[in-house]
Amino acid sequence: MDINKQNSQPNKQNESSSLGARIRELRYQRGIGIKKLAPELGVDYTYLSRVENEKAVPSAKLIQRLSEYFDQNKDEMMLLADKVPKDVIEILREHPQEALALLRQSFISDGNQT
Repeated sequence: MDINKQNSQPNKQNESSSLGARIRELRYQRGIGIKKLAPELGVDYTYLSRVENEKAVPSAKLIQRLSEYFDQNKDEMMLLADKVPKDVIEILREHPQEALALLRQSFISDGNQT
């Protein structure tokens, strides 16, 4: 293996902060190339490359296929793509003040609210 490629692989322990980074990380863990993965997901490898590089926004259907292929939580994958699951949107719409207060109380330390 080329040493530059080996060093460019993501650390398995790092949490990916974007869907593209997560896809790349999962591909490296499985040892699957983008040209092999893309047809299995029903997309062109150039499109999948654009998704990995944050140049294209994937559809919910592609995120679903990725989640199933890599055995990942679909909601987490959706959030990595900056897509909020529909049931969460409904909760936020029906109970905006309560939901936001609960999130802030649960996840913002020292009462610092934005």
